[in-house]
Amino acid sequence: MLQFPILTIIIFWPILGSFVVLAAYRSPRLVRWLSLGISLVEMALVAALFFLDLQPYATPQGTWLLLEDYAWIPWLGARYSLGLDGISLLLVLLVAFINIFSVLISWKAIDFKVGSFFFWILFLEGTLVGLFLAADLLLFYLFWEIQIIPMFFLVGIWGHENRIHAAVKFLLYTLSGSLFMLIALIALYVMHGHQTGIYTFSVYQLMQHGPLGTTTEILLFGAFLLAFAIKIPLIPVHTWLPDTHTEAPTAGSVDLAGLLLKTGVYALFRFAMPLFPYATQLFIPVLLVLGVGGLFYAAWIALAQTDIKRLVAYSSISHMALIVIGIAIWNVTTLSGSLLQMINHGLSTSALFIMVGMLDERTHSRDFAVMGGIWSKMPVFSTFFLLFALSSMGLPGLNNFVGEVLILVGAFKVKPVIAILSFVGIVFGVIYILRMVQDCLFGQPRAEHVFWDLDFRETVMLAALALAVLSIGLHPGPVLHLLDQPIQAMLQQIAQLGLP
Repeated sequence: MLQFPILTIIIFWPILGSFVVLAAYRSPRLVRWLSLGISLVEMALVAALFFLDLQPYATPQGTWLLLEDYAWIPWLGARYSLGLDGISLLLVLLVAFINIFSVLISWKAIDFKVGSFFFWILFLEGTLVGLFLAADLLLFYLFWEIQIIPMFFLVGIWGHENRIHAAVKFLLYTLSGSLFMLIALIALYVMHGHQTGIYTFSVYQLMQHGPLGTTTEILLFGAFLLAFAIKIPLIPVHTWLPDTHTEAPTAGSVDLAGLLLKTGVYALFRFAMPLFPYATQLFIPVLLVLGVGGLFYAAWIALAQTDIKRLVAYSSISHMALIVIGIAIWNVTTLSGSLLQMINHGLSTSALFIMVGMLDERTHSRDFAVMGGIWSKMPVFSTFFLLFALSSMGLPGLNNFVGEVLILVGAFKVKPVIAILSFVGIVFGVIYILRMVQDCLFGQPRAEHVFWDLDFRETVMLAALALAVLSIGLHPGPVLHLLDQPIQAMLQQIAQLGLP
C-alpha cells in the first residue's frame, strides 16, 4: 500500500494553486502563466499514477488501487476516505487533461477579472478530482455541492447577455436535486446505524445494510436519482443545460460538457445503484425509457437549432442518454461501453465547444446564418472540426465508435428492442452532425468576415485532443483494461445480494 498521500495532493494542488493565482490578480499575464503551470503540474501528477505498479487490493472500504483513509469527524462516523480504481483514475486524468484546454482557450478570450476567472477554473478542477476520488458519502456530498459554486460564477460573471438567468437556473436545478439527495443520505445513515449500531458514511459499509423495505428503498433511490438525473441531464430535468451552455464562456462550456455531466453518471453507477439494488431493478425500465426518449428528443431538437453552440449542447443530452441506456442494461459489455463513452464524450464534445469558441472569436456570432464556406478560408481549422464532428458521429476508427458499439452489442444480447431503438437514435445524431458540418464548412459564405486560421496555441490544443481521439479509437484496449476490474467488482457485489 502506498503511504504517500498522492490522492490528497492531486485534489488540493489546483485548489491551493487557485489562491496563488488570485493573489497575482494585478498581473493578468502572470495569472495566465501560473494557471497553465499549475494545470500542467496537475496533469504530470495524475500521469505519474500510471507509472506506479498499482494492483487492486481489498479493504474495509472496498477494492482499490490506492486508498487514503483517515478519521475526519469521528463522533459522526465520517472519514476522509479517498479511493482510486480504474474508473476514477481515467476520470481524474480526463479532468486534468481537459482543464489544460480550459486555461488555454481562455488565454485571450478573458480580458477582465482575469485573476478571479482562473481562480474558479482551478478551484473547480480540484473539487471535481475530489468528487471522483471520494469513498465516503459525506465527503462525496461535500465535493458535489462545492463544484456548483465555481460554475455558477463562471457563467454568471463571464457569460453572455443572459448569463444571470442561466446561472440562477443552473443553481436552482442543481441545488434542488442535491437537497433531496442530502435528505436521503441522512435517512440511510440513520437507518443503517439503527440496524447495525454502526453510524458511518462509508459507501462500502452502507452497501451491507439490511432490508430497508421496498417503499423506503424506492424513495431513497428516487432522491439520489433525481440529483444525478439533473446533472446528467435526463429529460425532463434537462432544460437548464442548453441555457447554461449558450450563455457560458467557452471554458465554462468545456468544463460543463467535458467534466460536470460525467459526475451524474459516475455517481449513479458508483453510489445509487449499489446502495439500492432492489430499487434499481424496479427503476431500470424508467431509466431505459428516459434514455431512449432523451436520445430521440435531443437529436430532434438539435436539428432545429440555428445557434451552433446550442446544437452541440443538445448533442450532449443525446450522447449522455445513450450512456444511461448502457448503465441501465447493466452487463459487462454495456457498462464498459458506457464508462468508456464518458471519456469519449468528454474529449469529442469539449473539442467541439472549443472550436465553437474559436468561431465566436472570429465572427462574433454562433448563428449558422453567418457561416458557410469556412473550409476555403480556414483549412486547418476545418480539418480538425471535421475530425471531431466525425468522432461525435461515431465513425469507425475514432473514439466514440468503440463505446457505441459496446453499448449496442451488450444491449442486443438482453434487450434487442432497446438496442434497435438506440441505433436509430444514433442515426438521428448523424443527421444533425452532418447538417452542422455542411452549414459551417461547405457551400458559399453567407456573410463577410475576416477569418484567420489557427495560431500555434490553438493548433497545439486541437492536435492534443485529436491524438487522444485517435488513440482510443484505434487502440481502446488499455482503457478498457482499466475499466474491467472495477466493473467486475461491482457486479460481484451486486450478485452477492442475490440480484443478477
